[in-house]
Amino acid sequence: MDLPGRDDTDVPRVWLDLSEPPVVVNQGRGSHGVRSLVDEFQLPQLWSLHLYGYHATLEVAAHSYQIAPGTVSLVPPVERIRYVYRGPSKHLYAHFRPAVGRDTSLDHKEELALIMSPGAELPMITDLMESAVAAAPVSPARTRADIWSVLLRLADRSLLPRASRPSRDHLRVALSHIESRLPEPVSVPEVAAAAGISPGHLARVFAAEMNETVVGYIRRRRIEHARRLLASSTMSIGAIAVSVGYPDLQAFNKACRRVTGRSPRQLRDG
Repeated sequence: MDLPGRDDTDVPRVWLDLSEPPVVVNQGRGSHGVRSLVDEFQLPQLWSLHLYGYHATLEVAAHSYQIAPGTVSLVPPVERIRYVYRGPSKHLYAHFRPAVGRDTSLDHKEELALIMSPGAELPMITDLMESAVAAAPVSPARTRADIWSVLLRLADRSLLPRASRPSRDHLRVALSHIESRLPEPVSVPEVAAAAGISPGHLARVFAAEMNETVVGYIRRRRIEHARRLLASSTMSIGAIAVSVGYPDLQAFNKACRRVTGRSPRQLRDG
């Protein structure tokens, strides 16, 4: 195991060889905090990657960290892990080991953090984690590729200049809130209230971090979800429209053309 260092936010750093896809041993959707509000376990030979959908306390090596929806943790092998939940809690996870036969020096390794906020990468990382879980029964290679992509994206973010802590936290909360409400009506003031900032401040954060408006981002994420459903399911176009927040089929068609340049029917037909 690589001993972690500490950055200015006192979050341990970890180093991982990402020159080849990791070997994913298991993955899935975890559900905890129902029968017990405390879980404790240890994975002696496996790294633990989690994408959280809840608030809880994570304890690793006698240190406590607060996790929230949209937070990612990456815990090395050997470390004892303890969770203190606030209630029913769901997350996406993967347990893996690096590709075997690699040099153990730091020369080939990427630096990541034990606790990370994906920021603008949250939607893509969520999609990749979902894809990894769905692909596991039929395409383990796809699962490995998806988890590898998640780790590489997280490593790339660690190289970017750090945004201010408040802006990063506000963006993470806003993105998570939007993801959870895509099938429902959602407004900019509502998202801003969830993030604890004004609508104007939220607009500035999105412009700086996402290079788009809040409304444009919501539209894009809805259509990205719809596009996957059109390609992979037999749901009717009307049902898909409703499932991504467009009860009006004409509005769905308009949004689809605006984001992709194609109609829903054209997307389904390939």
